[in-house]
Amino acid sequence: MLHLESKTVTVNKSAEELFDQLRDFKNFNQLMPDSVQKFEADDNSFMFQMKGLPEVRVMVDEEVKPDHIKLRSASSKLNFTMACHIEPQTDNTCQAHFVFDGDFNMMMRMMVEKPLKNFLENLADKLTGI
Repeated sequence: MLHLESKTVTVNKSAEELFDQLRDFKNFNQLMPDSVQKFEADDNSFMFQMKGLPEVRVMVDEEVKPDHIKLRSASSKLNFTMACHIEPQTDNTCQAHFVFDGDFNMMMRMMVEKPLKNFLENLADKLTGI
């Protein structure tokens, strides 16, 4: 099992506002790193492809407004979840961070751990700007 967490960032939005923006999967396009070549979103899932890697589709696994939204891979070949946890701070600010849990063999884990950690940090950094 691979467990990764991003840093916690402060977002100048209420927890409800941030949750609603994350629940609209089209907004994830703004969070993606520059290496993403393809992005598509609908009401319940989004797909992205980073340069040199296969397409990845994620879909809603669980949502508890405004506490967290948890996504899971749509493919049985990649077994993982990724959640954004949101904590209200004031009426107009919240803190948030991403958590990734994946079931990978040791070889795959060694290949993906650093890129995934960088991916989560990128998502957290860009979260402050949506």
